Amino acid sequence: MRFYTEEDVRSFDAARFLYIKTSLADHTFTITLNRPHKRNAFTPSMAAEITFALAFAHYHSDVRCIIINAEGPVFCAGADLNAFHDLAADTENTSLPAAREEIRLGDAFAELLKPSIAQVEGAVIAGGFLMVCGCTFVVCTNECTFSLPEVKRGIWPMQVMASLLNIIPPRKILEMAITGKSYNADEAFQAGLVTSVTEKESIAEHVKTLATEICRNAPLAIQSGMKALTKLRNIPPNEQHAFLKAQLDHLLQTEDAREGTRAFKEKRTPVWKGK
Repeated sequence: MRFYTEEDVRSFDAARFLYIKTSLADHTFTITLNRPHKRNAFTPSMAAEITFALAFAHYHSDVRCIIINAEGPVFCAGADLNAFHDLAADTENTSLPAAREEIRLGDAFAELLKPSIAQVEGAVIAGGFLMVCGCTFVVCTNECTFSLPEVKRGIWPMQVMASLLNIIPPRKILEMAITGKSYNADEAFQAGLVTSVTEKESIAEHVKTLATEICRNAPLAIQSGMKALTKLRNIPPNEQHAFLKAQLDHLLQTEDAREGTRAFKEKRTPVWKGK
């Protein structure tokens, strides 16, 4: 990842987070947005904490799935504009290593290359879309709403457009950005922004079941596939099949591919090594 190196995240256990909480259990790494009194609006320091946690998940071989959830009634209200305009309004986390370049949440999620699930139990507003669009799966409750109200403040969801473009058509992006309208869970699902809608009482179990299903499958194959899909966008159509064939040939030589074949023949659960 461009923002933090593998060497940087070796100090992860020494980090003392101010705005998020993290936990790792059963190959699933959970990042909890923890600024509920400010509707989980992220400051530059909070964005750095989220990015540092994503880098840890990216490099840590035991992590096979990432869950992003939030404390409080709002999932994320976007960027805390006061803190971005006046750095004195932000509290710097000095326990984190210095980022290699300016943090951009959209790029941080794009470079994760491991399956991630947004567990959304409240409103997603403005820059909060960077996290929701950056996740592989988005599970929300029936009560959730999604809105880009920037035009009501005289600005525009610039970086969000890049994240949305991978999910919904440009015309829909313009509709959302120009009107500033709030969309309910069903509308977000129909647009493709959300992958699953469930009841508030069952969302935690729904997400846990999905994470368990992800973790049962070959982690190296998943990561290789996600990486190949990302690269595919920059490869001419007449070269794509040759590129993908080469990726498959490489995967077939891995320990996990051999283990998967043996386990299938022996009718047992495979033991993945990520190699």
